[in-house]
Amino acid sequence: MLGLLGLGTAGVLGGGWLSERLAAWLGPLEYRDPTGLLALLPLGATFRIYSVTGSVPDRSPADYRLQVSGLVAHEQTYTFADLQAMPQTALVREFVCVTGWRVPEVHWEGVRLSDLIDRADPHPSARAVRFRYFDGTYTESLSLEDARRSDVIVALRMLDGPVSYEHGGPVRMYVGSMYGYKSTKW
Repeated sequence: MLGLLGLGTAGVLGGGWLSERLAAWLGPLEYRDPTGLLALLPLGATFRIYSVTGSVPDRSPADYRLQVSGLVAHEQTYTFADLQAMPQTALVREFVCVTGWRVPEVHWEGVRLSDLIDRADPHPSARAVRFRYFDGTYTESLSLEDARRSDVIVALRMLDGPVSYEHGGPVRMYVGSMYGYKSTKW
């Protein structure tokens, strides 16, 4: 009985610390875990990386291009450097996945999507923005109204550094008011 009480107390006192250490050590390995077993561990406040194709081409900032086309008056192609030269917005928000995990106080920085939409000058019949992953398979969308929210950015930085490949970089979306699947990667 005393042993169980001691284990319970140790779990309450040290569980948070252990969860943070596991997240720091095993979180980066989870993306490349072919068994999927690491996803079963309670890794705490760390991102879980999902892909519908199993592999996504790696793009360097020098190779990156963001194409804005469709029902717009001004089609544009932005390089990483173009996006860096634009006014940046910084946010600190919780990232919440529809599967139940969350990462508190994530630092994001990038260009407001509304700025890119305004530059493109959408046709009056345009109703939504569609995003395509590098993998050529996955797509996601936002209504123009949602895309213009102040917490929707084309993120160039997160977690106090450049957006890593594992987190969908070199550039990814961040849609603060919605579940993480709307914050498209790659």
